[in-house]
Amino acid sequence: MLNRLRGFMTRVFTPVADALLKAGVSPDAVTITGTLVVVVTALWAFPTGHLLVGTLVIAFFALTDSLDGVMARRAGRSGPWGAYLDSTLDRFGDAAIFSGLVLWFFGRGDDEVAAVLALACLVLGSVVPYARARAEGLGMTASGGIAERADRLFAVLTATAIVGVGAPAIVLTVVLGLLAVASAVTVVQRMARVRAQTTAGDS
Repeated sequence: MLNRLRGFMTRVFTPVADALLKAGVSPDAVTITGTLVVVVTALWAFPTGHLLVGTLVIAFFALTDSLDGVMARRAGRSGPWGAYLDSTLDRFGDAAIFSGLVLWFFGRGDDEVAAVLALACLVLGSVVPYARARAEGLGMTASGGIAERADRLFAVLTATAIVGVGAPAIVLTVVLGLLAVASAVTVVQRMARVRAQTTAGDS
């Protein structure tokens, strides 16, 4: 769903990318800085209960996640390294977000189920991209599914912001439960696609 915004975001970020490149900032520096901000914010703001502040900061850097790619293309430096770095560091950001929520729920002392669901989202959120990467490493494709990364981030950050402005924590618990299920379904969808490709190759 949110991946459809890439074209729009590219147009928005092009002037910013040009300005940063002119100032001597590299795409890799933007990637690393954004990841560090997300990780530090998630592991500080969420466990300490600053849900709204944490969400706003993380959402801002999530929206600018494609800025490094725009910079690389404008500079004629796009390639495997940038894609690898961006994808790898995304895993750190995602893990920090759900780890922060796990710590917040455990800190409350009465939300063990929600903490387990957040942990499930953390684990399954790592398996989803692995299923794709492993398939591509074997020469096949396994993209898509009902819960890609952008969709998962949108859902969890929206729910966290809602709770941050005063809604009951059960709202976030329900969303985490749905995300865990959707992530599991996405893994199965990607496995099914790989299975179909291997079966077609054998026929």
